[in-house]
Amino acid sequence: MTTALVLGGAGFIGTAIVRALEAAGSDVAIAGTSSHADPLTAERIAALSPVELVVFCAGSSSVAASAADPAGERAKTVEPLRHLVDAMARWPAPRLVFISSAAVYGNAMQLPTPETATCAPVSVYGVHKRECEQQLLDAGLPSAIVRLFSVYGPGLRKQLLWDACKKALAHEETFAGTGAEERDWLHVTDAAALVLAAATVASRDVPIFNGGSGIGVAVCDVIAPICLAMRADPPVFTGETRAGDPTKYIADITRARALGWAPRIELERGLADYVAWFVEHG
Repeated sequence: MTTALVLGGAGFIGTAIVRALEAAGSDVAIAGTSSHADPLTAERIAALSPVELVVFCAGSSSVAASAADPAGERAKTVEPLRHLVDAMARWPAPRLVFISSAAVYGNAMQLPTPETATCAPVSVYGVHKRECEQQLLDAGLPSAIVRLFSVYGPGLRKQLLWDACKKALAHEETFAGTGAEERDWLHVTDAAALVLAAATVASRDVPIFNGGSGIGVAVCDVIAPICLAMRADPPVFTGETRAGDPTKYIADITRARALGWAPRIELERGLADYVAWFVEHG
């Protein structure tokens, strides 16, 4: 049985990773259940008991929050990871998987974007993720990095799908952007499965894997079926763009597929499940 620790294990993605680890037979602990009430301080990280696998998904997943409070957001990700790397250097045979983001690519010039593409983040959030990646690349700790694209699924109470459902319920049809922006959507269950696959190849070489479907879908084509399912008017887009928001993200998932992993939940089914969850729990 593998002993595992998930930092940020009570968050949306962290919860799915905990479930996947437990289903695989791991003995799992979590820390950092809330970035405000349960901070990952240097002292707390130093006191962690050694485990075989650590998955780091602590911190905010919000571009806007990182822009509004760069220092505060950095303290939730970059600094705890530095303390964690220091602590794990004294553990016997540890492995670490860091949950990064497609935001490290910025305005990617190559689509689909491979892991070898230049990293030029255009948001504070992306800069922080890239700083974390560089820590691992420099540390020599057996690690792997998973750059997740647009992760969604039941339980997600923020970002585009949550906002679309709330607006549909309130019969509000206006959205920022043009609607033509493309995102690569990955169900959270598939994201968790990729994290477990990446953990098996964590090494001092720090392999990096994109987590996406490999398919770009326009924002309008994601919101429209949500509105239809909730019997709301079709979306109307203002054309207003947000700083730090690239127009297209599409993952090259060749490396991830080489692990024997593949996304299993198609977007149509995933959106239907999300709307059903929102209607019941939102």
